[in-house]
Amino acid sequence: MKLLIVESPAKARTLKKLLKGFVVESTLGHIKDLPKNKLGVDIEHDFKPSYVILPRKQKTIQRLKKMAKLAEEIYLASDPDREGEAIAWHVAEEIDKNGEKPIKRVLFHEITPAAVKTALKQPFSLDTNKYLSQQTRRILDRLVGYKISPILWQKVKMGLSAGRVQSAALYLICERERAIQNFVPQEYWEIAALLEGEQCPCFEAKLAQIKGKKACLKNQAQVEAILKTLKEKSFLVKRVIHQKKHRYPFPPFITSTLQQEAAKKLGFSAQKTMVLAQQLYEGIDLGKEGRVGLITYMRTDSVRTADIAIEEARKFIKGQWGKDYLPARRYYYKNKRQAQDAHEAIRPTSVYRFPESVAPYLSPEQRALYELIWRRFVASQMAPAIYDQTTVEIEAGEYLFRTTGSILKKEGFKKIYDLKEKEEVYIPDLENGQLLNLKELIPSQHFTKPPARYTEASLIKELEDKGIGRPSTYATILTTIQERNYVEKEKGHFRPTELGLLVNDLLTTNFPEIINVSFTAQMEAELDEIEEGVKSSINTLKEFYQVFRKALEKAQKHMADIKKHGVKTEITCEKCGAPMVIKYGKNGAFLACSRYPACENTKEFRRNEKGEIVIISKTAAENCPECGKPLSLKHGRYGPFLACSGYPECHYTAPLSLGVKCPKCEEGEIIQRVSKKGRVFYGCSRYPDCQFAMWERPIVHTCPRCGASFMICKGNSLVCIKCRYKERLEKEEVDENLYDATRTSSS
Repeated sequence: MKLLIVESPAKARTLKKLLKGFVVESTLGHIKDLPKNKLGVDIEHDFKPSYVILPRKQKTIQRLKKMAKLAEEIYLASDPDREGEAIAWHVAEEIDKNGEKPIKRVLFHEITPAAVKTALKQPFSLDTNKYLSQQTRRILDRLVGYKISPILWQKVKMGLSAGRVQSAALYLICERERAIQNFVPQEYWEIAALLEGEQCPCFEAKLAQIKGKKACLKNQAQVEAILKTLKEKSFLVKRVIHQKKHRYPFPPFITSTLQQEAAKKLGFSAQKTMVLAQQLYEGIDLGKEGRVGLITYMRTDSVRTADIAIEEARKFIKGQWGKDYLPARRYYYKNKRQAQDAHEAIRPTSVYRFPESVAPYLSPEQRALYELIWRRFVASQMAPAIYDQTTVEIEAGEYLFRTTGSILKKEGFKKIYDLKEKEEVYIPDLENGQLLNLKELIPSQHFTKPPARYTEASLIKELEDKGIGRPSTYATILTTIQERNYVEKEKGHFRPTELGLLVNDLLTTNFPEIINVSFTAQMEAELDEIEEGVKSSINTLKEFYQVFRKALEKAQKHMADIKKHGVKTEITCEKCGAPMVIKYGKNGAFLACSRYPACENTKEFRRNEKGEIVIISKTAAENCPECGKPLSLKHGRYGPFLACSGYPECHYTAPLSLGVKCPKCEEGEIIQRVSKKGRVFYGCSRYPDCQFAMWERPIVHTCPRCGASFMICKGNSLVCIKCRYKERLEKEEVDENLYDATRTSSS
């Protein structure tokens, strides 16, 4: 009997159908780890780890041991990355402690009959360096987590935790938030000219240069002076430039680009993308064809593609669309410098498994991701898209206007991979020296915008660019910082919570060498060097701990005691005149008098876009209908709600009215609700009798055009849902309006 051990039951099911003469078993992930309730690392003896069998895996190990005794050959086929190598090592240690049986390691980069048979013919020994690299990472993470977290419990609140890589990601989000808070908008203007020739339609050109220098218009007075001058000028075509522009396809996906594109095009979180990709890799039952893996291994940072896959793609492209869509030579894409190149890019295991043909066997989400991968790979070997681009420069005295248009002439790879670019812009035929008629000058005022908060896609790109984490860790990083309540998602963008900002400040102040973007990236590079056999695991850990130990000792003495003293603010207690401080309870941050317990005054608060504290009144105007006591504004898991101030004697609660009548039934009021997936939306209080609902928060604001009693907030604008009137507001105004409804029931 031959025994093949993998980590996933789904992969095991696929392999059972592909292999004869093998017994296939799975570990269901890791079987061993460092102990949960103690450090588990002997710092004094070269950081020796003490692994323990996970309690839920005892029966699994017993089963594997029993099968191993009966097996003539044992193959370990866990995933082809560091985590998979660690699983293989731990399984080998448990099923063959005396080293009596030959254990072979195999890697499946794709789970298809040909690939599996080829891998089994080329087994090799367990990779010591890869295992040491994973073990070093695990020890580093354990040291940071188990040494820093108790200090946070002591200084801030119980239950907090710190992570080596996650803290670097939190730092990026907090730094972006501070940049937004400190941003000062700068005014600038643009001038467009609406022009026409004798035999050409109107077109628009923008002012680009003044006296040979880039046009920089800062205020209305400057613009009005230029407009006055321009009205007296003749507009002449100075130069017409015709160019052919080639737009080449993107390389096939790696883990990070797949997560980014799935977020942009499909709205998937990084975690969801990886779960679906794992399912596609491990195998799908395709009816008569049987169970087969649809994509190659999904944790990779390499754009390299096997020659056989490239040839298959080229053959398919030529047969499907003809030679015009096929470049003369195959494309080879270049990896980034830090790429490990251990695995191929993410691609379909066969381009002839069309998304349409496998769709009946996939869930809608699986199909969407598979189609994205399939299209990206096929497009990566297609001819470039070709555009005819025309640039026209127009002189008006010392002023130069410019307009550019492009027309797609050959679609190339865009045949199957949509870039969602701007629409084509047509420029009429013009000649050098041609006189144009000025129809209108159009000035427009603008203000510079603050940097955008990170989305999942942009944060993953930033982590990748800075060398933080690896393909297998991006999804975990993003999930962890949200689960710890250090960041929250607001319309798809990451925003640090009050707790997240505090923890980030404490860590960056007390552990500047450890919780540091460049240091974290350096550690990732050193882990790569351990895997390559260039660097020693023990030396890496010693070098790290030498710096870390000093920081720990310093933090224990000097880290601010938030639990005792709170975070100082400029808010004054109206009851006793003492400064108020920010403290943290089970429901989050709140303001408390610094003279507690002599003064027990507390307040709810929020921060506006500038990071300034805004106090939220806690007393509601209405009284409890059950006991008559005043209602209070409370904050729970899903946001604010009203509760009786007589709790615990009275348990009355009610959803918070936003002060907006339902536009559908005109009887109920709009209240904040939460969907089954935890997403906040706004609906009628008379549900289910009235099923009106919307995602955007309604604002008590009369529409000046149609008189509607409320509008909705979209970005920096208020929009009327009846007549679509749009009114731009400054960020502070929007921020205040968002809380008007809250105050109507608490003022």
